[in-house]
Amino acid sequence: MNVILAKSAGFCFGVKRAVDTVYERILEKEPLYTFGPIIHNEEVVRDLEEKGVVVVNDVDELAGKPQGTVIIRAHGVERGVCEKIQTLGFSIVDATCPFVLKIHRLVERYSGEDCHIVIVGNASHPEVKGIKSWSNAEDTRVIGTREEAEKYDASHGKKVCIVSQTTFNYNKFQELVEIIKEKGYDIIVLNTICNATEERQTEARAIAEQVDAMIVIGGRNSSNTQKLFEICKNECKNTYYIQTVKDLDLAEVRSVDNVGITAGASTPNNIIEEVQKNVRNEL
Repeated sequence: MNVILAKSAGFCFGVKRAVDTVYERILEKEPLYTFGPIIHNEEVVRDLEEKGVVVVNDVDELAGKPQGTVIIRAHGVERGVCEKIQTLGFSIVDATCPFVLKIHRLVERYSGEDCHIVIVGNASHPEVKGIKSWSNAEDTRVIGTREEAEKYDASHGKKVCIVSQTTFNYNKFQELVEIIKEKGYDIIVLNTICNATEERQTEARAIAEQVDAMIVIGGRNSSNTQKLFEICKNECKNTYYIQTVKDLDLAEVRSVDNVGITAGASTPNNIIEEVQKNVRNEL
């Protein structure tokens, strides 16, 4: 059997930076919290919790807890959250991905210039919620599907500024932008999908096109892993989404000659290596 592992599989820059930040702070022996899961990978979050790191999902959860340091997750938080945390007497370490912070600044700037803001992404994702908080709510829309793009109507004839969730499917972003462009608005398009995401998606698609089975590794709540799965599934019907080697049913891929493996940006190398080793040894 031929096994192809994507070179881009595993931690991206922003995720590695955030995870390293938490592990380094553990050594300080102080009460340590993350605002939301530091990344969308259950294995990493579980390991940090076992080392004493507490996940809080709302500022109110900090009330009554021992004061210490709160590390802001890689996806970022909504505007004003950091100030509220500091008001409670906690220190802040901001591990928000720099590419996400860049979108915050762009949205704040163009919203201030009276533009209507369109965020292409998943409205329920914490990154998108954070981005949205930096613009005027009345003049902001989150669009994630073709249907939503077709129904979109920019109020008051304003100029439209389009940005994207960093992990959105690049081809789908282009498709939604074209639909909005056809409406005739004065549009500014800022492709804020990070380079690592675009590279990972392109490589995954290329591998999926040439293999008999594709394995995508990542947390169930990982947006970028879900996008990888969708992309690979379109090219290879035998595509499997797993979190760890325990989820891998070898019987499903035992009869094939070529297997591809990729992983989301929040998947640790040790999990990827374990899956690759298991596939090679067993098949």
